[in-house]
Amino acid sequence: MAKVKKWIESRIKKPEAEYDEAKREFEMAIGKPFIHIKVEIPEGFEDLRAQFLNLEENEDFLMEVKDLIKKRLVYEKRGVKPT
Repeated sequence: MAKVKKWIESRIKKPEAEYDEAKREFEMAIGKPFIHIKVEIPEGFEDLRAQFLNLEENEDFLMEVKDLIKKRLVYEKRGVKPT
């Protein structure tokens, strides 16, 4: 009985961080690479908290970020320091 209990307990949830890392590795191998970045609300804009949080789902904002990334990668590819 103790062996069965030990076997079952070993099959119970792995830590969430382990799962997230395995999921990320799988997604990177199968699909397009991606990054997650942490962006804090700029100092002095705390009163716009709701608007800031809505940026995460705002398609226009996401397109602007993608354009910025493209420009940055082109600069790096050319060996030019962006201004």
